Amino acid sequence: MRTADDHKLVRQSKRGDRTAFETLYARYLDCLLSIAMNLLGNAAEAEDAVQEVFVKFTESLPHFTLRGSLKGYLATCVANRARDVLRQRQRRQDRTLDAAEGVPDGGRGPIDLAESSEQLLLLRKGLGALPYEQREVITLRHHGGLKFKEIAALQGTAIQTVQSRYAYGMEKLRVLLNGEAAQ
Repeated sequence: MRTADDHKLVRQSKRGDRTAFETLYARYLDCLLSIAMNLLGNAAEAEDAVQEVFVKFTESLPHFTLRGSLKGYLATCVANRARDVLRQRQRRQDRTLDAAEGVPDGGRGPIDLAESSEQLLLLRKGLGALPYEQREVITLRHHGGLKFKEIAALQGTAIQTVQSRYAYGMEKLRVLLNGEAAQ
């Protein structure tokens, strides 16, 4: 079971086993990059956010105790870091005269180029069009594997609110993607 293996690798990492940490890093890097990219819409910011999460994770290892899923824990850390980045982006945007400068342009970064599938690009565009709270719920549910209860705790809201955000977001995605497919 992956969770038991993660617990073992965390214990080994705490003892300084670099190979164990590299295994965890390799295991979750792509998933966390996908989450960050979907939440931030910018490849460079997504990569920076994930790297910061891993750096903080290594710094916290001496006192870290894994309860539950490491994937869920790291996904939550990435979502929190993405929120920080978005707040910083908003503050920068508020200080400029040209408010459009800080808005993601949907440009194709390295991850987009690697994911050349037209459906993935449409999905990313659709996710980017959703309100942040809906995009976060959908991303954490599908890419992070978090349960609605965990997302509700992260967002500091009721589970029914999270479920509504998920349902409304998925419906908006269906409408957006069906409209794109018709064109």
